Amino acid sequence: MTSEPSEDRDVPWAMQLVVHRDRANPAREVDVAEAAASAVVKLLADERSAPGGPWHEAVRTWRNVQIRKLVRRADGKRWDDVQSLPGVTVVRASTDDDAAAAVRAFVPAPVRPLPKELHKLQVSGTQFPEGGGSRNEDAVVTVEVAPGLGISSGKLAAQCGHAAQLAWEAMPRDVRERWRADDYRVRVVFPTAPEWIAVERPVTVTDAGLTELDGPTETTRAWWG
Repeated sequence: MTSEPSEDRDVPWAMQLVVHRDRANPAREVDVAEAAASAVVKLLADERSAPGGPWHEAVRTWRNVQIRKLVRRADGKRWDDVQSLPGVTVVRASTDDDAAAAVRAFVPAPVRPLPKELHKLQVSGTQFPEGGGSRNEDAVVTVEVAPGLGISSGKLAAQCGHAAQLAWEAMPRDVRERWRADDYRVRVVFPTAPEWIAVERPVTVTDAGLTELDGPTETTRAWWG
């Protein structure tokens, strides 16, 4: 079931994202961030989120309040359990060298009460190994991450999800169609400080600084080609 939209602004709304974590063979951080960004957009673009769909009112209410995203982690049975809750899962296939990255985005809802399958999952301290760049060289959308943030992999996934969402909302219809045909793949890159300050992008994300960051901070940008 999806949560009924509520006008109670005392309870924040959020889109919950759950990242699959294999303790023995974890995915790379960049792959997790890209899967999270794709999952957010795939949920928003899903016909169930469109007017008349069963998710539309929940998505509309959330977007009107704040596009907050919370990232949790799950493995084993806990990952299997959350698949029954309304949402969209994105899996980016493994390679000979790297494990698969999997993220499920859930229909936005108040942050409490949560279904027990989500409530018991850890939020803070979600970390995946760094190393290597994106393999999505020809993706329609690129998200770049501000240098020197020092944030967790979970926070990074949320920020990339914000940037991808804003890109999807801002881009022309024909680009949306190309992105849909490409299965909403996202390329996440990490520019140097000189590269970051040298250019402007059509989409920029400033985090409010409620968690991990000390005050409002520009975290990510996005553009499409």
